[in-house]
Amino acid sequence: MDEDERQTRDELMILEALEQAMDRRDEVFQVIDDSEDVDEAIRRVGQLLGVGALGSRFVLDMQVRRFTRDQRQNIVSRAEELRSRLPDGR
Repeated sequence: MDEDERQTRDELMILEALEQAMDRRDEVFQVIDDSEDVDEAIRRVGQLLGVGALGSRFVLDMQVRRFTRDQRQNIVSRAEELRSRLPDGR
C-alpha cells in the first residue's frame, strides 16, 4: 500500500466513524455523559461504534454543528469519493 492509499484509508476510517456517530447520536451522547473522563469516553465510544481510538477521538472532537443533515451529507459524499479512489472500493 502506497502513502496516498494509506492516507485515503485513514481519512475514510475517520469519516465512517463520524457517520456512525451521527446515526447513533443519542447513544454516543449517553456514553459520553456516563463516562468518568475523556479516556473512558474514547474507549466506550470506540466499543459502541466498533472503531479504534483515532476514530473515537475524532467523534469526541466533533463539533455539535456537524450533526446537521447538510454536514452529514458532506461527510457521506466525501467518504464515497474516497471509496471510489481505492482499488477495492473499501
